[in-house]
Amino acid sequence: ASAVAEADCLCSLAGVAVKNNYCCPAVDESGVIEIHQGRHPVVEAMRPEALFVPNDTYMGRTEDRVSIITGPNMAGKSTYMRQVALMVLMAQIGSFVPAKAARLGIVDRIFTRIGASDDLSAGQSTFMVEMSETSLILNNATERSLIILDEIGRGTATFDGLSIAWAVAEYLHDELKSRTLFATHYHELTDLANSRQGVQNYNVAVREWKEEIVFLRKIVPGAADKSYGIQVAR
Repeated sequence: ASAVAEADCLCSLAGVAVKNNYCCPAVDESGVIEIHQGRHPVVEAMRPEALFVPNDTYMGRTEDRVSIITGPNMAGKSTYMRQVALMVLMAQIGSFVPAKAARLGIVDRIFTRIGASDDLSAGQSTFMVEMSETSLILNNATERSLIILDEIGRGTATFDGLSIAWAVAEYLHDELKSRTLFATHYHELTDLANSRQGVQNYNVAVREWKEEIVFLRKIVPGAADKSYGIQVAR
């Protein structure tokens, strides 16, 4: 039964790789994550009628170690970060990955802090859950870890939240030296790239057209100039 289960798993991975045009990743000890035209394996499968826009990723041991990602809601920041984490996980279980080419330095753990939810039964607010999960990451991540952070500090007042997000980003860069994807609406965080060699700014490209915004779903270098919150709300 164990042998049949293993063969079934490997055949499934092979089948989905052929069907969805996955590539064989190079897995090494370099600590570098380099992905060309990466895609989200679930999102592209759930919406086959929509053209999924692939994106490149580069994260080095020293340069581009922490990526600050800005851009509007619904533009694709979370999808981009999750696809990187999923590709790392898939590569390390022996699967091909949804990309044109990929080189993935081995990680010891993947940490994520995504989404907003409270835990009423334990008496924890949304902000408390967010801080507890962030604390878990800061106390357990290493230089070989991959960290995915989405909107740290949003559960409290703006100035307090910005201060917390800034301190967390600094600690990840200066002390832990972990490879980190950090999505935020605090545009002030983009100033970290001016003082930290390993921090790079990226944003999700959008275009304004007839008082509306068009999401291009492309991750490009640089910081976003605004969040387009009013247009998204409309």
